[in-house]
Amino acid sequence: MIARRVAVIGRVQGVGFRWHTARRADQLGVCGWIRNTPTGSVEAHLEGDREAVESLLRWLAVGPPSARVDGVDEAPATPIHPESFEIGH
Repeated sequence: MIARRVAVIGRVQGVGFRWHTARRADQLGVCGWIRNTPTGSVEAHLEGDREAVESLLRWLAVGPPSARVDGVDEAPATPIHPESFEIGH
């Protein structure tokens, strides 16, 4: 199990990015959360199998068709042991 903190920069608000990410996380078995930031990016906390989290990180670098991802900053995080994947505001 690994935990990662992620910031996704680009046109990622108002395009269903959080919803699509939560759906993909559920499919992969990744737990955590995603929320918008005041700067127009989104930030997320991801926890799960290394392969599943890395798969979600690769997906975040592209995002859903309506988004434009300009960059992804990712760093190790302290596990918080969430039981599901939540969408924040």
